[in-house]
Amino acid sequence: MLNMQNNIHRHKLRRQAGVTTIGFIIFAVFFGMFAFAALRLTPVYLNYMKIIGVVNGVFEEFDGQNATRAIVRRSISRRFDIESVSVISARDVKVTAVDGGLEVAAVYDHPAPFIGNISFTVHFDKTVLIRR
Repeated sequence: MLNMQNNIHRHKLRRQAGVTTIGFIIFAVFFGMFAFAALRLTPVYLNYMKIIGVVNGVFEEFDGQNATRAIVRRSISRRFDIESVSVISARDVKVTAVDGGLEVAAVYDHPAPFIGNISFTVHFDKTVLIRR
C-alpha cells in the first residue's frame, strides 16, 4: 500500500513539471515587449553617441586655445556633416560665452514611436566647458 502511494505521488510530481502554454505565451509577450522597446531605442542612443562625439571633439580641439564662438560653431557644423547627424542641426547646439570660456550645450528631446500611439521621449543633455 505504501509503495502504491509513493508511485501516485511521484506521478503527480512528474505531471506538474514544466511551463504551461499560457505561462509560456505570457513570458514570450513580456520578453518580446522589452526586446521591441530595445530595438526602437537603439537608434536613438546611437544618434546621441554621435552628438557626444561631436561635442567632445570640439572640446578636445579647442580647450585652452582661446577659441571664438564663430570658430567653434563652424567646427560643430563641419562635424555634424561628417558624422551625418540629422536628429538636431548644428544651430540647435548652444555656444554661449561664460566666465572662463565657452559653454557648448546639446540639449534636446528625441521621440521614438513604440506601438500604435504609444511612444518614448528620451531627453538628452550634453554640456562641456571650453576653457580659454
